[in-house]
Amino acid sequence: MKILITGGTHGMGKGVAKILAGIDNQIHEVIILCRSKELGESLIKEFKNTTLNKKISIILCDLAKLSDVKKAINEIQSKHKFLDGIFINAGLGYAAKRVETEDGMDSHFQVNYLSQFMLTLNLLNLLEKSKSGGRIIFNATEGGRISWDDIQMKNKWGYEEGIHQAMAAKLMFLTKLHNLHKNIKNSKLSFIGFQISKTVWSNQINIIPTFMRIIATIMKFFGTFISIEKCGEIMTPLFTENQEESLKKSGKFIIWKNNKFVDIKEDANILNPNLQDRLWEISLKLCADEKTTQISKSLYNNR
Repeated sequence: MKILITGGTHGMGKGVAKILAGIDNQIHEVIILCRSKELGESLIKEFKNTTLNKKISIILCDLAKLSDVKKAINEIQSKHKFLDGIFINAGLGYAAKRVETEDGMDSHFQVNYLSQFMLTLNLLNLLEKSKSGGRIIFNATEGGRISWDDIQMKNKWGYEEGIHQAMAAKLMFLTKLHNLHKNIKNSKLSFIGFQISKTVWSNQINIIPTFMRIIATIMKFFGTFISIEKCGEIMTPLFTENQEESLKKSGKFIIWKNNKFVDIKEDANILNPNLQDRLWEISLKLCADEKTTQISKSLYNNR
């Protein structure tokens, strides 16, 4: 399998990348989308030493810049004839204050959702060429809401609210993609939302305030957190299972409980097709990219 992972240098992304690289006699190819060349090259060296897998590469991209996303899309298209899977995972976590991107957007909304909306639409053609059944796994959590009247959160901002809004947007996006593709003849793509049952111990611990770090350390002692490797072990089957099993999960939001994947009941707003269309149109307008708009029109015309 050839898997692209956004945010693969830390946390869940690194855990999935590490396990994928090391299993099945190192047959899987892992492509890491990251913004730091230094971290990316360090990761390649680490994985080659620990997993013996030489099919690991990086694509440089700062998701806080739509110009970078466009460059990354072009690079991926030029280097790869197909993809078997994408892990939509990259995201900002704790932040002390609201940060606006060079594109004039709230950084949590752009990095955690919008840039990956654009990336996903522009890579669907590579997933369609997969012989194993293309699949996209979205790292998501339940409970988010879209601030329709203040989507860039200029009037009322909080990092937790920003994270949750982006998560809601991702769930609406994957549901819409599923509904569009299930009506496309011969489409074998699957779109799956996944929520980890425990918090993954990651580099976030290094940037949160001291009092939060102390609380997190105590929580880790009591088993609230899991390692990135354990997360990778739980999630890897979603990328390696056969096409039939992947399609059964398409359009669903799932979690790993009692040693199996189970469905999470979604909020009615997430499943509302009118709200999905509203978010989709807002997203296209914010991307302001002709190619992305053309791909969208093609999807809607094939319904």
